Amino acid sequence: MRRAIVFGATGGIGQSICHSLAAAGWSFYVHCNQNWDAACQLSQELMQEFPQQDFMPIKLDFLAKDDELKQFTQHLLPINAVVFAQGITNYSFLGEQKLSEIERIIQVNLTVPIKLTKLLEAQLIKQDFSRIVYLGSVYGGQGSALESVYSATKAGLTRFSQAYAREVASAGLTVNVVAPGAVDTPMNAMFSPETMQEVKAEIPAGRLAQGEDIAFWVKTLLDERSSYCTGQTIYVTGGWLL
Repeated sequence: MRRAIVFGATGGIGQSICHSLAAAGWSFYVHCNQNWDAACQLSQELMQEFPQQDFMPIKLDFLAKDDELKQFTQHLLPINAVVFAQGITNYSFLGEQKLSEIERIIQVNLTVPIKLTKLLEAQLIKQDFSRIVYLGSVYGGQGSALESVYSATKAGLTRFSQAYAREVASAGLTVNVVAPGAVDTPMNAMFSPETMQEVKAEIPAGRLAQGEDIAFWVKTLLDERSSYCTGQTIYVTGGWLL
């Protein structure tokens, strides 16, 4: 049985990834950071639709200490793939941000994903095929004012995956980043409809991405036939900011 863990499964893009992978025959852990009820509900919905597969809610705070991360990874069933779909931001000038908020963004978006990758490596390379996909951002390639720390973390994922992919390629573990542009998710609810309309007007494709647009590429990279694609960042932006 092909099994994955989807970190950030209860987010807007995370939920789309879960539905896409389930339809492709995957079983997986449905991870949440805090929203346990949402993880349980999503797992139940998927089990009803795909009764031959397993969907297990699981909780891990991405602000956890190293010992908690180690304990978390030691209790997982064998997995073929890891998807890091979690992410946070703080839309403000750097000079107005608290040091603790800067640290929080870096830890959730970059530090803990790297640590979990290290902790899961031994398990992944035991499998016949294994995959890691990080959710990056167009702002990892083109930095965004008022999201400088977020941009730095997403750029960091791109460079980390490029380097790390070279370390594990011979073991059959591929490592890639899917980097969305503007996506129609609750994360963008902080912006006014007028602002989002201005963004849409700048996108050559003429629309915001839907979660399914991003999930398609995650599913593709997890396919067994994708073994020759590694160390890449795939920008899924509708042509925006490229």
